[in-house]
Amino acid sequence: MYHQDFSSEEFDEAVKAAGARARRETLEAGVAVFYLDSASGREIMELPDGRKFEIRYIPGAPGDQNYEVLRELGEAAA
Repeated sequence: MYHQDFSSEEFDEAVKAAGARARRETLEAGVAVFYLDSASGREIMELPDGRKFEIRYIPGAPGDQNYEVLRELGEAAA
């Protein structure tokens, strides 16, 4: 049986590559991507057209209405 070292640099790179691929495929499918920007600590919504917005989640709201847009982020802010 194959054993994967989850603390290896190889594993970290594979996870990052899989995440980047999933983000790209989701955007190409026309669906927005939501994520936490670890560098800034901001919650982000990225649209398929490339625009990015800082958002705030609304606890308890229905899934399709559970965030509000705070501001659009420019290239320098994103």
